[in-house]
Amino acid sequence: MEEVPRRWPPVVACDVGSIAEPDAGTLETLARLQLAARRLGTSIRLYNACPMLADLIEITGLDEVLVVMPSGVEMTRQAEQREEIWIDEEILRGDGTTFDGEDVE
Repeated sequence: MEEVPRRWPPVVACDVGSIAEPDAGTLETLARLQLAARRLGTSIRLYNACPMLADLIEITGLDEVLVVMPSGVEMTRQAEQREEIWIDEEILRGDGTTFDGEDVE
């Protein structure tokens, strides 16, 4: 019986959305996964990567090996505008404000 060669897809999607706190071990595992995929004639693309994982991949220079796909969700936010509260009044000695018969300091 003749063995039929396996055909792998050109790209395999890898959902990494559950990785909340990536570390060096995470990067090593993903790099090994990419190496295994390349040996099989395919490659992986990382989807739903948290910003910390994407930053670690870029900082370590693995961004040429591990491709992080954009999530389509814009991660930049503008700070909420808040009204600044200023105290416009001062309590001056002798202005008539007293507590238990003493001037408020």
